[in-house]
Amino acid sequence: MFGLPLLTDRDPMRRPLQPFSRQTRQKGSRLRGATVTKSVCPYCAVGCSMDVYTKGGELIDIEGNPDSPINEGTLCPKGANSFQLAVNPHRQKFALHRKPYSDRWERVPLDWAMNRVAELVKEARDEGFVPKDENGLLVNHVTNIGTLGGATLDNEENYLIKKLFSAGLGVVSVENQARI
Repeated sequence: MFGLPLLTDRDPMRRPLQPFSRQTRQKGSRLRGATVTKSVCPYCAVGCSMDVYTKGGELIDIEGNPDSPINEGTLCPKGANSFQLAVNPHRQKFALHRKPYSDRWERVPLDWAMNRVAELVKEARDEGFVPKDENGLLVNHVTNIGTLGGATLDNEENYLIKKLFSAGLGVVSVENQARI
């Protein structure tokens, strides 16, 4: 084609010889041997299916699921960047705390941070807990606490947050931008 000679081996059929090195021929997909887990994109209410690839306990890739009748393997820009959200060198991996009136953030142990959050939630819940309404009906709720779940959480995390805040703590205002 176009008057260029083809590289051929000694095959009488004169098939083109592929210009690959031995090293290139031995290479394979980085997904080879990975475990594939089906998941759902956390960003909106469409419910696009995702294939999450892990190898050796580490996340190595996230792609659209081609078998899904909803998205047929495609993902929007947010869903396509799910991997970068999870595996990012700028992602915080420790707890930070800023004392009242301080101008600095300090690293604190995760156990301390979790206990501090639990103490503050318990304090606020005890302060605003309403066992019965003005008609004497049992309501067991609080209106001085609210929660907004983020679209970067997966469905399982959002489900647990909803159960904890509504059924567990009696929080009335439970919202989520992912609309689960």
